[in-house]
Amino acid sequence: MQDAILAAMKDAVLKAAVATRSVHASTAIDGVSKDDKSPVTVADWASQAVVSLELARAGHGAIPLVGEEEAATLRAPESAALRARVVEAVGRALGPVGEDAVLTAIDRGRATPGARFFTLDPVDGTKGFLRRQQYAISLALIEQGNVVAGVVGCPNLPAAGTNYDEADALGTLAWATRGGGAFGCAGDQTSRARRLSIAPWSAGSPVRACESVESGHSKQDLSAELLAELGSPGTPARLDSQSKYVVVARGGADAYLRLPTKKDYREKIWDHAAGALVASESGARVCDVDGKPLDFSQGRELTTNRGVFAGHPDAVALLVEAFRRRGL
Repeated sequence: MQDAILAAMKDAVLKAAVATRSVHASTAIDGVSKDDKSPVTVADWASQAVVSLELARAGHGAIPLVGEEEAATLRAPESAALRARVVEAVGRALGPVGEDAVLTAIDRGRATPGARFFTLDPVDGTKGFLRRQQYAISLALIEQGNVVAGVVGCPNLPAAGTNYDEADALGTLAWATRGGGAFGCAGDQTSRARRLSIAPWSAGSPVRACESVESGHSKQDLSAELLAELGSPGTPARLDSQSKYVVVARGGADAYLRLPTKKDYREKIWDHAAGALVASESGARVCDVDGKPLDFSQGRELTTNRGVFAGHPDAVALLVEAFRRRGL
């Protein structure tokens, strides 16, 4: 059953990438602004609809889907043009789909976390998407609070190299199962997948880090201080979304830092579930800034965690200790 679910998850993410790429190919990638002021695009809604519809078509519609988006804005009479663009993008990936089916599929993502559910970020890194740079489609299966399967589609991420500022023609797909390892491939070439493994690293060696482009997502000055205590840090690679977890998993960076910017802020589960599993199954340690494992059993947020460190276990151990010494 797990193999069948993983296959359906990969297929759903790949088809969602077709929808998001079709939006990127147009000049109209604007959307509206949510209450938290983060931009919502046609691609966000279309991607969530595609994943929801594909999981249901594969026979997994009974498993609740906890997603980021909802269709309330699209249902408003004044949103007819926006709604039509979303339906068109879904059709690019799946063929003709009715408007009601698309809206229902989006709203299926408003389920409540339970003993077993999918969690989805349909376009993780929306600002990267708007810049036509890095973003991810991240889908995970959580059972009893444990992430057991995860798929991260990175439509603009090159399968090799470090050019993160331009959209790659094929992109990258990465996936993992709990205890089964992590794998990745270029585009949809899953038959040519390779096992992912973190790069070797030892204390005092140069440390390659990646972090968010947006300074509001992490304390970049503090990141630089912490990294300086590990070794000889270079200029961090900055890219949006769970693509950072994939970069760590395949050996392109030694550490990923996401430091809390507000005392009461807690990360959303869909922002980390799939990527954290891909990284950990590649040999990385993933924890919060206090060294605690990420706890996905607390609902829609990581309420018992703050911030994230991911990377080579030795590097992460030193980051946790360096952060602890600051008493933050």
